Amino acid sequence: MTKQHKLMITAGSLEECSAYIDAGATELLIGDRRYGIRMPGYFSESDIREAVCLGQARGVNVIVNMTNVMTNDMLAMLPDYVSFLQDAGVYAVEFSDPAIMAAVKKHAPSLKLHWNAEMMSTNYATANYWGRKGASRVAAAKELSMDEILELKEHLDIEAQVQVHGMTNMYHSKRRLVESYMIHQGRPVDGGSLDIDRGLFLTEDERPGEKYPIYEDVSGTNIMSSDDICILEDLHLLLQAGIESLKIEGLLKSIAYNTAVIKAYRKAVDVFAADPGSYRFQEDWLDQIRELQDPERELTFGFFYKEQVY
Repeated sequence: MTKQHKLMITAGSLEECSAYIDAGATELLIGDRRYGIRMPGYFSESDIREAVCLGQARGVNVIVNMTNVMTNDMLAMLPDYVSFLQDAGVYAVEFSDPAIMAAVKKHAPSLKLHWNAEMMSTNYATANYWGRKGASRVAAAKELSMDEILELKEHLDIEAQVQVHGMTNMYHSKRRLVESYMIHQGRPVDGGSLDIDRGLFLTEDERPGEKYPIYEDVSGTNIMSSDDICILEDLHLLLQAGIESLKIEGLLKSIAYNTAVIKAYRKAVDVFAADPGSYRFQEDWLDQIRELQDPERELTFGFFYKEQVY
């Protein structure tokens, strides 16, 4: 008997929520523009209620991203907002700032707390510390190797979440760097959007073939990776270790692409669950993903097997 492995994906609209549930996702990560960060789209309160209804009808949990950098002026809004999330039936919130945890514990105690501190969630001692404070899950840092993830899980007292597919964030700043650059170049924005739909990217002279998406929104400036993680070939290692939540990052991807990714990982998870001893990765599980993959973005193992120099 194996544990149930949850398949999470970020969603940017109700249409995406419905499509991803149909494809086999069991957790939806959504966000509000004020508190969420790096989401493929943002949900109003009425949209969040509808997303929860869609999920509850199919046994899918809705998790709300609240990992934005918290400023003093945002604190007064937290009690009402987390109370709303609890009333709407949201399953959990992802947080990095202790202010979120404090507000949830006081005003919405039925919400689960998932600690996601991006690059800082690198060891089991810190993760278990947050577990003792009330977190029920840690999102492992994207920079961890496979061996580090497996060691982390071995010593955890709470659930583990690992990103298995999609792009990753390389840089974030609250500053409006793109707008400042354009003004410096004599090209004022004049009210135009620099958001995710603009299609802007950075390149380096040393690596002209690699494009790093960059965009700016109310949370600041984000620079994303030039390639996409794809750990499907070695997913069984995470499944054997008992990783509870496998995250697919849907940012800057079409519904068709994300649906293909979910189906491929759903197939792998289900085959493993049916008979872990005879599980074998099938190369054709990747066919639909490769067919829809942006030819300018390579599928890689990310940091899973990349040598780190500390």
